[in-house]
Amino acid sequence: MRNTKDTPVQSVDRAVSILDLLAGAGELGVTELARRLDVHKSTASRLVAALEKWELVEQVDARGGYRLGVGLLRLAGTAAAGLDLVEQARPVCRRLAQETGLTVNLAVLSGDQALYLDQVAGTSALQSYNWVGQRIPLHATSNGKVLLSELDPRRVSELLGQPVAHTPATITDPRALRAQLDAVRTDGFAVAVDELEDGLTAVAAPVRNAHGEITASISVSGPSFRLDHARIGALRRLIVPAAAEISRRLGWRG
Repeated sequence: MRNTKDTPVQSVDRAVSILDLLAGAGELGVTELARRLDVHKSTASRLVAALEKWELVEQVDARGGYRLGVGLLRLAGTAAAGLDLVEQARPVCRRLAQETGLTVNLAVLSGDQALYLDQVAGTSALQSYNWVGQRIPLHATSNGKVLLSELDPRRVSELLGQPVAHTPATITDPRALRAQLDAVRTDGFAVAVDELEDGLTAVAAPVRNAHGEITASISVSGPSFRLDHARIGALRRLIVPAAAEISRRLGWRG
């Protein structure tokens, strides 16, 4: 039996091995897991406890055995939903980027930030930075405002906290932000001009799931000197139906 000290990588590898063993066997006790992993029982017990904390495994009544937990279903469902969202949105994002020549981004709420899942650059897009996988503040972006717009007011307060000014144009007053969220709900779109970065303007609209809940936001962004009031109005007339098309692809019938 190995007697070497665990490294973080070993711990992760062994934890994943436990999940794999339980997937194959259905149910195993700590003693058997330790034997199959070739580790001390205390090591196996510690790993199982960590997995149980996150509901990735669960104990089977009083027998002491463990099986896969509901946490895995939650993670799998979230991953599948994310992949399905990107898959359904991609053709619409490509068409929108081609029509506008601007950058199109797809974002979801992740913790207290917005997470970019996908990006398509238009033919005349000046920005080359890839935002996919990046997290952005909710209050200073059009996507963030859309994602906040239909949340419970108490949840909005929790997520906003003390808004930070990223530029002189960033709206940090809570009452002004709430007024903007009211406008998003009424108008069906959000705008952010120079709020996250000087010279960057974006227009976003909500993507809804089959239950009518806002599950994502799609935005078109470009340099502010190109996106005056008239152009923003034109983009709104493109982004709102594009978001509705993605929503229909996800099962929304509103």
